[in-house]
Amino acid sequence: MNIGEAAATTGLPVKTIRYYEDIGLVRPDRASNGYRDYGDKDVHRLAFIQRSRSLGFTIDECRSLLSLYEDKERASSDVKALAMDKIREIDRKLLELKSLRGTLKNLADHCHGDDRPDCPIIDGIAGETQI
Repeated sequence: MNIGEAAATTGLPVKTIRYYEDIGLVRPDRASNGYRDYGDKDVHRLAFIQRSRSLGFTIDECRSLLSLYEDKERASSDVKALAMDKIREIDRKLLELKSLRGTLKNLADHCHGDDRPDCPIIDGIAGETQI
């Protein structure tokens, strides 16, 4: 199938598929006319990458996951280690977001939100008051 068909099948934009090819995540064959020719294996690989990315894995982590996926002698502990690392990263980000929310909520709670020009939110962002 051509790149447009691969895009429609996987739900990925053509530009993203080209990028994945440029960085070596997928290597479609070339038809006699020089166009990319995506087979079932390529489409499956693209879908695998898409699902990995949707779970928050970076491109490099996707490379590792693909490598593990293709290695039939892999240890599941290696796959689990990658997943647990990602879970710890997500937990760290959640804590960070909770902290950011708390800070912004505190600033918003102290803002009158009326016609006066003084604003604790602006002052806090500008570093003029303790956030």
